[in-house]
Amino acid sequence: MTLSVSAAGDSTPHRRAHRQRPGFVEKTLAGITTSIETAIFSEESARRSGFLQRRDPRVKVAAFVVLILAAGLSRDWLVLAALYAAVLAAAAVSAISMGSFLKRVWLGIPLFSGVVVLPSIFIVHGHPLFDIPLGFATLTPSRDGLFAAGIFVLRVAVSVSLAILLVLTTRWADVLKALQFYRMPNIFVLILAMTYRYIFLFLHTVSGMFLARKSRVVAKTTGREQRWWVVSSMGVLMSRSFRMSDDVYQAMLARGFSNRFRTLTEFQMRPTDWAFGLASLALGVASISAGWWLR
Repeated sequence: MTLSVSAAGDSTPHRRAHRQRPGFVEKTLAGITTSIETAIFSEESARRSGFLQRRDPRVKVAAFVVLILAAGLSRDWLVLAALYAAVLAAAAVSAISMGSFLKRVWLGIPLFSGVVVLPSIFIVHGHPLFDIPLGFATLTPSRDGLFAAGIFVLRVAVSVSLAILLVLTTRWADVLKALQFYRMPNIFVLILAMTYRYIFLFLHTVSGMFLARKSRVVAKTTGREQRWWVVSSMGVLMSRSFRMSDDVYQAMLARGFSNRFRTLTEFQMRPTDWAFGLASLALGVASISAGWWLR
């Protein structure tokens, strides 16, 4: 009985000794995995049979650009709220996970823009709401400043939602081909295409380096050793990137690369595509007109 109690008493500290907080290697691997999963999710959602997935990419690119311009030029929160409601409805009928969609939108640029525009609440003159004593000064937010900040955040939210919805419902190759249709500079399209592909190669290389380090390290490393490894790995990663880019370019030339982005997808306009494009144009014009009229 004494031996069993002793063993049980020794097992708890032993288990606690092995409970360590995840280091930067585990966190980095988790971040890389999340980035890859996000990209894969975007490609999978673009292949679903939703409303926007079935629309012609050329029409979608033009329609979303018009709606983004409409959101940027609108001055009334009711118009922006109506545009945002239309975006949510389009995402719902396009088989997009609303929880994931809202998370990607509101945990990104809109919150950052809200922090950036926060000083305008106290700078813009208007009807004072209340006082915030800070000891050395007193901040007084105004109603006009709060309204202007809300309009700005709502504009950014609508614009980011439209951009994310376009990516989630359109394959990246189709987006690039649609940009070519609108006579975008060829070098711009090529840079976008190569950047998108190199991101995955870059993440794969970084993941391999972190996994190799994690599999070879047994003892707990100090912060100085971790920083030294990060600095040395940055140089190795840069050297690998340059060598890989040269190898890929030589392989592209050997396979007949002619400085032009090509895909096997053939676009075909249908009556529903024309109707969607005209409806988006009408919505954009109505949003701009209503925003200036309500102003």
